[in-house]
Amino acid sequence: MAPVLEKRIPGAAGASDNNNEDEEGQNLWSSILSEVSTRSSSKLPSGKNILVFGEDGSGKTTLMAKLQGADHNKKGRGLEYLYLSVHDEDRDDLTRCNVWILDGDLYHKGLLKFAVSAQSILDCLAVFVVDMSRPWIIMESLQKWASVLRDHVDKLKIPPEEMREMEQNMVKAFQEYTEPEDATPSSPQRRAPGEDEAVVLPLGDNTLTHNLGIPVLIVCTKCDAVSVLEKEHDYREEHFDFIQSHIRRFCLKYGAGLIYTSVKEEKNLDLLYKYIVHKMYDFQFTTPALVVEKDAVFIPSGWDNEKKIGILHENLTTVRPDDPFEDFITKPPVRKLVHDKEINAEDEQVFLMKQQSLLAKQPATPTRGATESPGRTASGSPRPAGRAGQPTVTSGSPMAAVKKPDPNMKAGAANEGVLANFFNSLLSKKTGAPGSPGSGAVGAGVQGSAKKTEAGFD
Repeated sequence: MAPVLEKRIPGAAGASDNNNEDEEGQNLWSSILSEVSTRSSSKLPSGKNILVFGEDGSGKTTLMAKLQGADHNKKGRGLEYLYLSVHDEDRDDLTRCNVWILDGDLYHKGLLKFAVSAQSILDCLAVFVVDMSRPWIIMESLQKWASVLRDHVDKLKIPPEEMREMEQNMVKAFQEYTEPEDATPSSPQRRAPGEDEAVVLPLGDNTLTHNLGIPVLIVCTKCDAVSVLEKEHDYREEHFDFIQSHIRRFCLKYGAGLIYTSVKEEKNLDLLYKYIVHKMYDFQFTTPALVVEKDAVFIPSGWDNEKKIGILHENLTTVRPDDPFEDFITKPPVRKLVHDKEINAEDEQVFLMKQQSLLAKQPATPTRGATESPGRTASGSPRPAGRAGQPTVTSGSPMAAVKKPDPNMKAGAANEGVLANFFNSLLSKKTGAPGSPGSGAVGAGVQGSAKKTEAGFD
């Protein structure tokens, strides 16, 4: 029986090859789309917001600008805006985190509506900035700004079920805190979902009693002022432990973290940035709590409790832990500094013109030469002194006719006037008639002096 040959239909092989190519193309596009969707879901989220509160002069703008990498010397008003650049090196992704800085004046608190809405409140972190150079206002400032934020959240009218879910997320994040590992990565890394699941522990009696539904961070700035407080205001370890105790108990009520910083000494700035991106973008964070140095404290949210705070109370000797904060941390008295008023020297010519006008208005003081009679013998006078027994000149002499100087005349003019009157009187007496008044007396005086002169020569 002859073998049966298999007949092939022309073009059948080409059709199967095309089908295989189409399937491979579809698989390629599917993989590309799947990769794109995976990358898009793993990208850093945008629209995150940081709300910064604090008193004027607390350094909140300078602090956030330093984290941004810029030297910010301008002080804004109302509601300032900055942003932090967040880089995910694992996926080579970059995003911006919005930073809204509210003015220290409560008049501007209504501007919060432009920064946070009911939809964006879920992606917010509240930062309360206090100033260690003015520790006596720390607790008052924290209470004030926490009340401002609470009022704003209430005005957003978030549905109760959503608000309850936000509060539960805060409780969960606080309870699931675990001590980080010792290995510190060189750059922030995102934590995989479900990684490091922790055992849930019950909350303390004073923990999260003021739950805002969003994470809170307390930043204490200007911690380099600790040495100044010790030298100038006699602060001791007890004062700083008392301050830290009150701040940490406040943090427990709001489930907040605490970090001490100093822009001047660049202390804990990198740590602050890493902790912010950890809370906002769930980056891996490996720094444990730091409570040894009083000016570089760091306490992450979820680490602290009443028992740990009680360690500070062991060092309190002159004050009790529950004493009012303002009774022990008092504002020092204001020292009034006496500043000499700056006197600007006036122009030399103006000064001299004023003195000239004052001299012109003052009456001239008569000098000795102007008040004394020229006929009076005095030391240094050009007229020779007469001998003893010489007859005195009578009232009809020319000297009596000399007029007294006008007291309103200047000293030089008065002297000239005296001399002029004296010589004029002499001239008028010589040219006068023999019977004129005073002529006899003058003649007698002259004759008498002549006779005595002759007798003296004899």
